[in-house]
Amino acid sequence: MATDQRPTPPVTGNEREMMRAFLDFHRATLAMKCEGLSDEELRRQSMPPSTLSLLGLVRHMAEVERTWFRRVINAEDIPLVWSDEGDFQVAYDASASTRSEAFAAWEAEVAHSRRIEAEAESLDVIGHNARWDQDVSLRLVMLHLMHEYARHNGHADFLREGVDGTVGA
Repeated sequence: MATDQRPTPPVTGNEREMMRAFLDFHRATLAMKCEGLSDEELRRQSMPPSTLSLLGLVRHMAEVERTWFRRVINAEDIPLVWSDEGDFQVAYDASASTRSEAFAAWEAEVAHSRRIEAEAESLDVIGHNARWDQDVSLRLVMLHLMHEYARHNGHADFLREGVDGTVGA
């Protein structure tokens, strides 16, 4: 995903089209925040005590996509990408990660998510979130992912500015 591929969400349309477009907008925004940076710059952590980095955010969002679409909606019995023990915090540690490793995992998970969403009969499809011990709809999953990306893209704004002074989306 590159900057010139960031979609402009529609201002009219049905619910599913708009949710899909806004989710893709936020996905592309994260990719855009990482464009043009070296592996070292992508691993650069924010201020202590935080260890947050752009690459850590990419890895985290790969876990989020995998969990909500594959594990919850598609009921796949698969581990997290970076932790067999189910520790979501492991993804944030990008100290030994590379752009190619993190983005390959993230892009693969996004592709799975898009396929699962496209194949779903409606936004009312139900999956089970084991951590919450609750059934959730695909609608909730898509809204949750938009929220998650929007929040972390705000973090990415600050991280990118700290790396090279670039501001804004």
